[in-house]
Amino acid sequence: MKYSHVYPASVHELPGAKIYMIDLGDRDALVCEGKDYFPQEMNELTHETANRLRALFPFTAPVPVLNYDRSVGVGDRLGLAGPGHIRVFEKYDAMPVFAQQSIRELNLTNRTFEDVLDSATFAVFRENFTRGFGADGDHLKKPEDIEYALSLGFTMITLDLSEHIHANADGEYSQDVRELYLGKTFRVEDHEIEFTADELKRVTGIYGDALDFAVQMYDRFLRDGTYKAEFEISIDETGTPTRPSEHFFVANELKRRGVVFMTIAPRFIGEFQKGIDYIGDVSAFDAEMDVHAAIARHFGHKVSVHSGSDKFSIFPSVGARTHQRYHVKTAGTNWLEAMKLVAEHAPELYREVHAYALKAFDEATKYYHVTTNLANIPSLDTLSDAQLPALFENNDARQLIHITYGLILNHGDFHARLYAFWRAHADEYAAALEKHIGRHLETLGCPKR
Repeated sequence: MKYSHVYPASVHELPGAKIYMIDLGDRDALVCEGKDYFPQEMNELTHETANRLRALFPFTAPVPVLNYDRSVGVGDRLGLAGPGHIRVFEKYDAMPVFAQQSIRELNLTNRTFEDVLDSATFAVFRENFTRGFGADGDHLKKPEDIEYALSLGFTMITLDLSEHIHANADGEYSQDVRELYLGKTFRVEDHEIEFTADELKRVTGIYGDALDFAVQMYDRFLRDGTYKAEFEISIDETGTPTRPSEHFFVANELKRRGVVFMTIAPRFIGEFQKGIDYIGDVSAFDAEMDVHAAIARHFGHKVSVHSGSDKFSIFPSVGARTHQRYHVKTAGTNWLEAMKLVAEHAPELYREVHAYALKAFDEATKYYHVTTNLANIPSLDTLSDAQLPALFENNDARQLIHITYGLILNHGDFHARLYAFWRAHADEYAAALEKHIGRHLETLGCPKR
């Protein structure tokens, strides 16, 4: 049978068969002509279809990517950003993590890890992206969630230690810790890190339980090599910046206890709020990043920058001070680009969504820390349709739309109307992401391929 609307890059051949994807208007489907590699000729894009694709075409399955110098996570909350993301990573010399989602994001969007991974698989098959991509079970805190992600083939676990970090706590330390650190000064490139008695009490009190938990999770899931996944340690979800002594102590203790980890995400000075640029003294950040990058090189891991969406003012520092060896995570900015497209092409729909977001904002702040001032957002009654896209240059309006995504997608018929719009404007969305996420990599100093 001849099909129209074939995605040209998706045409792949196996012995006795041709397999490709087609656009049916309201959805995509997979076609298998010839030999029966799939149950029927035209197949819906289900989890079973994705599993079969990953078995037949290994490039559609995730692989470990943190061992590369530059890796960038581009969380896709909608399952629609893949083609645009692929355009970026065809141009820049960094390894992508296309499947990246936290349990919080899954709950707010009513998605599953299966759906997140499958969306990435279908996108790389459709676009014939064969360089490889990672899959990150992001900010996981519970053993059952870690096991869930690993069982599906996720190739990276970001272990969120925030529930085991005890701010301003003094701890007791063992004799071997005392002998290793007390009164010692460690030279890390041009920096000195000293552990006085008070400092050692402080870091062991804050991180003792967190380190124990990290070792337990590593022992349970990764030490024996059953799962081929990389480990990221997240200590960024805290109220105060990570001191150099804390980064050094956490890394050294993990190494000493046999934990293989690829990245550590510190809590940096300043504010890393969602979907807007860095808030703080850039020169102070530069000095702090210099030390964190030196510590990472000392131990052989990468610095990971979380909430990395749109942090353009500090990206040059990240790229330069890490010597182009970093992991950066973005997510919500992809959703903002999708909503900006709605403002540009479907102003009436955008006005409805915006009005609802204002009502839902207080509820959304239970999930995200922001300093949004709703009074700084112009009333929609004062804006023409042509002025709506400019709202996405207003930090407060960006954060309003950013943090209410889950409530918006679950309200009334917004989900159906928005997805129908985005499907009709898929090329524009891919082009917007190519430009916007491309700016992230360009500002990081990532070399072109």
